[in-house]
Amino acid sequence: MTPGPVTVPDVAPPGPWSFPLPVSWQEDNGLTVHHYRIPGQHVLACRLGLPVPLSAEPEDREGVALLLTRCLDEGTTRRSAEDLAEELERRGIALGAGAGERGIVASLDVVGHHLGDALALLTECLAEASYPEPEVARQVRTRLADIAHELADPAGRAAREFQRTYFHPADRASRPAGGSRETVAAVTPAAVRDFHAQVVHPRGAVLVVAGDLPAEEVRDLVGTTLGRWQAPAGAAERPQPDPGRRAEDAARIVVVDRPDSVQAQLHLGAPGPGRDHPLGWGTFQVLSFALGGSPTARVDRVLREERGYTYGIRAGFRPRRRGGQFLATGAVRGDAAVPALEELLSVLEVEPEELTQEELRHSADFLARTAPGRYATADVVADEALGLAMEELPLDFVTRTVERVRSLEAEDARRAWAAHRPGDWTMVLVGDLTDRVDELAALGRGPVQVVPVGQ
Repeated sequence: MTPGPVTVPDVAPPGPWSFPLPVSWQEDNGLTVHHYRIPGQHVLACRLGLPVPLSAEPEDREGVALLLTRCLDEGTTRRSAEDLAEELERRGIALGAGAGERGIVASLDVVGHHLGDALALLTECLAEASYPEPEVARQVRTRLADIAHELADPAGRAAREFQRTYFHPADRASRPAGGSRETVAAVTPAAVRDFHAQVVHPRGAVLVVAGDLPAEEVRDLVGTTLGRWQAPAGAAERPQPDPGRRAEDAARIVVVDRPDSVQAQLHLGAPGPGRDHPLGWGTFQVLSFALGGSPTARVDRVLREERGYTYGIRAGFRPRRRGGQFLATGAVRGDAAVPALEELLSVLEVEPEELTQEELRHSADFLARTAPGRYATADVVADEALGLAMEELPLDFVTRTVERVRSLEAEDARRAWAAHRPGDWTMVLVGDLTDRVDELAALGRGPVQVVPVGQ
């Protein structure tokens, strides 16, 4: 029997979608709380942000903020590190912390019926961390090992050199977020305790709780734990972050000499817009995706598929706490480093009218239609919401951004590209390239400097 024709149903465009909005309140101690009720998400994600800029660190002990967060659960005035670990394990609580451009962030993931215990332990760590000497010394050794690994890794070495070249040397942004070998080695338990007393307090802090738990229950649990957390006597007003100015001589090429490397690591950057740009951050997300945000984007289509220079390069607009950059990073064949760089610049400096309706529409559709999946879990919602709060962006920012992407016209994207097309590049290349200095200089992209890999 011959089967009949198969009828393929029409697939309708997805309906409207919006990022959830929270129930918000402020505790008497200055802590702001945003609660996102997400049905079905029984593992709650809690994120606590302290607006502590890296510029608050003493310059001779940079990295102390990161070490503070790594030692936060290594002992309190009531419990040893082992006792804390046992309490966390018994209740299935995942506790972590880190420090970066946004500030200090502590994270908790816990099932709903243990939220009170988790918040109580977090409050204890924040208010009573003791920073025992053996634990601080161990974390210092670990961080020094991390730094050695970062310097040995071409991508890490390129990122570090890019920071030093791109940013004004007087600004904290020009130096590694986790400190240098010299400054980390100088951190003592007393230095960590002093820094903790100055900056770890609830004034201006933000807590995000996302998951399937009623707001009333969350409010009660926060009120009896973090809501009772008080600033220590030594707490000071937190300084404003430094502006992250660009260096006056940033438009140049730096070659980090890495003899016998078969690949060359590229790290390029130029000024770009921030997430608060009036043209809408969604416009720049679409441009980023079309140019270098996926394996099918222009950069990989040319450098990987057509030229065979690379396994993949990613490029696009990247926001900072204030303002932003356009960055392109990846590795290419060492013997083709200069033509690969020239080709990459050609792709990234495309004329606005060359951006096609098809590629811009494809990029916008992908970003808009995958947004519900990207923001489907409590941890992603909590991370995004905390970032918005710490950058002082409106809590409906994601919804407005996705709507901007969904409705973006190609001509609007071209106008945005014309206004913010990158140029005046800072370029760092890590590899065996000292015999290519003349070729790099011939590109006419600024002076070329060679530095040793260990510098």
